[in-house]
Amino acid sequence: MQVGIDSFAAWGEASLSNNPSERLRNLVEQIELADQVGLDVFGVGEHHRQGFLDSAPVVILGAAAGRTQRIHLTSAVTVLSAADPVRVFQEFATVDLLSKGRAEMVVGRGSFIEAFPLFGLRLEDYDSLFTEKLDLLLKIRDNEHVHWSGEYRPALNGQGVYPRPLQNPFPIWVGVGGTPQSFIRAGMLGLPLMVAIIGGETHKFRPLIDLYKEAGRRGSHLTNQLKVGVHSIGYVAETTKEAVDDFFPGFARAMTEIGKERGWPRMTYTSFEAQRGPQGALLIGDPDEVVEKIVRHSKALGGISRITFMMNPGSLSHDKLMRATKLIGTRVAPALRELENYGK
Repeated sequence: MQVGIDSFAAWGEASLSNNPSERLRNLVEQIELADQVGLDVFGVGEHHRQGFLDSAPVVILGAAAGRTQRIHLTSAVTVLSAADPVRVFQEFATVDLLSKGRAEMVVGRGSFIEAFPLFGLRLEDYDSLFTEKLDLLLKIRDNEHVHWSGEYRPALNGQGVYPRPLQNPFPIWVGVGGTPQSFIRAGMLGLPLMVAIIGGETHKFRPLIDLYKEAGRRGSHLTNQLKVGVHSIGYVAETTKEAVDDFFPGFARAMTEIGKERGWPRMTYTSFEAQRGPQGALLIGDPDEVVEKIVRHSKALGGISRITFMMNPGSLSHDKLMRATKLIGTRVAPALRELENYGK
């Protein structure tokens, strides 16, 4: 199982630096540490709203490419519906060359809608834009010279798309939430799946993952192509009490604020503890507790290939993010690898 961290480059909370330049430099420093402590992957999200500094994730990943040696660098996610697939491919191919073959992308439709009016797109075309642009992105990945036509972008009539990445094929994952059709589409295309499970009970996603695998089988894709990763809100400290005390205040503020937009109830400590419990989605605790929970979740979902921690909702200081990164790399990841090897 690959273990990693995702970041949305959030800033502006009381416990974070209010200097955006410092925040971005700190993020690159965190990616560098993640590489040094042996984590497998680091992802940077994409948002186009106040409070986030990740509107150009590929720039952050490019900066990290020159300061890392081994870690995979990915988006988390690229909002493909609002992007030009030609430009997206060129940008990630460039990061792949800079990193000597360590770039990836996770493409999705995004969980916020700001990108649509910002780039002159209609929200009602949300799904059809993604379907068409994913088709073009895969055509570009598989063909140096592309013949393609669609509804939302001018046709390509054999033009070459450059540069070409070092990896062939370039890794493209599909990021999904809870829409069954999204799971089925990823399976039919034989693309690895990154499931965002940020609340509720993780095991309830098993039927959707089964839909993905069944669609993959119907599409005649090999089992090793149908990888499942999970993106979870999580945080690790030396003790569970420290993890909870560090994370809950910022998390409650962030989720309550987002809840105002989406009609969710206010985040309470009772709700937080329920989701931190054995079946809940939150991976918050000491290293041993978190390892046990990841193993339990993996079994419930039929086996996962990747787990990534999203720590931004806790509005944590840079020092705490760095300490958690070190613990995930030196305690959580080795324990999971040892258990996996023992199981073999």
